[in-house]
Amino acid sequence: QVQLVESGGGLVQAGGSLRLSCAASGRTFSYYGMGWFRQAPGKEREFVGAVTWSGGQYSADSVKGRFTISRDYAKNTLFLQMNSLKPEDTAVYYCAAGGEYDSDARGLGYHAMEYWGKGTLVTVSS
Repeated sequence: QVQLVESGGGLVQAGGSLRLSCAASGRTFSYYGMGWFRQAPGKEREFVGAVTWSGGQYSADSVKGRFTISRDYAKNTLFLQMNSLKPEDTAVYYCAAGGEYDSDARGLGYHAMEYWGKGTLVTVSS
């Protein structure tokens, strides 16, 4: 059974940092892209950033320079280091996997993803 389990969410003040993790299990994801999405209350789910199976990365403009995505291929784990957090970053953050053999991280959008975690809540207070 494929599972993606996010952890690391919580409450943080504006300007603070959090590190999210996503542990994938149930199959090998070596040739899959993995990414982060988020959904704020009353809004659609949006792309945050992704890493391809070959290491290519792409992030949304709204988080560039503040968020860093990394991946441990051996441990099937994806990370999201979030710095300089803002209240508008408040959302449920989802981990996803898809885009097998896709080498362009810009293609790892919502419709490319096959597997999803249940999300972890990040709340940034002002």
